[in-house]
Amino acid sequence: MKNKLKLSLCCLLAFATYIETKAQELPITIRGRTNTDRSIEFTAIKTGPGTYTLVLNFKDVTNATAGREVVTVTGYSKSAYVLEPINKDQGVDFSYGYSYIRGKLKVKHDPEFVYLLPYKNGTKVKTVESSFAKATYFGSTTPEDWKAYRFYTKTEDTITAVRKGTIVEVIDLYETDDKKGIAFTNKLNSIMIEHADGTILRYQGLKKGSIVVKVGDVVFPGTSLGVNSKTHADSPPNVSLLFMYLKSADIEASRNVNLQNSKSLYGFITAKFCTTANPSMYVVPNQEYTVAVTPEIVQKEMTKKELKTLVKN
Repeated sequence: MKNKLKLSLCCLLAFATYIETKAQELPITIRGRTNTDRSIEFTAIKTGPGTYTLVLNFKDVTNATAGREVVTVTGYSKSAYVLEPINKDQGVDFSYGYSYIRGKLKVKHDPEFVYLLPYKNGTKVKTVESSFAKATYFGSTTPEDWKAYRFYTKTEDTITAVRKGTIVEVIDLYETDDKKGIAFTNKLNSIMIEHADGTILRYQGLKKGSIVVKVGDVVFPGTSLGVNSKTHADSPPNVSLLFMYLKSADIEASRNVNLQNSKSLYGFITAKFCTTANPSMYVVPNQEYTVAVTPEIVQKEMTKKELKTLVKN
């Protein structure tokens, strides 16, 4: 019996207003094959590092049982699902679609985890909290747990990693818009890092051409990433940090809403930082802090091999 394959694809990335600039290669593709026992095996092929949540939606299924299946994809190739025929003497008929979103569901985040501030040891920074741009400029609803940090310096300075993680995305396309009076732009260079616990951190607002890391690199607290930049002509140099985790894979429902009633599929983290004033604190908007880089934070998530390498160097 011939399988009916009807494929639909939706790629949703957190705040991916820059999606038109990305390469044409899709992060996730699905391959299906029929096994000798008439089962149908679906394999997810991932083209880059980092975790994705894949949603398979099966319809019109005969001689098998399947519906909405949610799968975590970490490696570059993963057997995502197998349709087993109820009657082994007959094939399986079905149609299906799939969608995916960056991140891992059911992340176990430690709210007491302490991060570095995103600059070199001893740097003085001023912090502010950024509003939810989609609410401020487009009438969307601000998520209940929204939190975004922006760290200013008086002159351009090196941005550093605040925690160990893997670089999963780099955008280095945009020059600083030097027009006066610019309040909002989505054309910002950024780096996205995935941490061991599945949380994701976006560093946004780096100077074009300054980024010194690439996708796939593992970075440690204090590792140089690039240089901050002015968000627009009226601002001092700065970088913004957005700590996120995937809290919902309801991708299908999110397609059918407008900006006014949309809900984020991501949760946001209120982070604790290490400063010279306090080794574990919540920063206060419009206050100045001095960066403190401690061995405890730098080495906290290192493997034994990484620690040995650190000692040798």
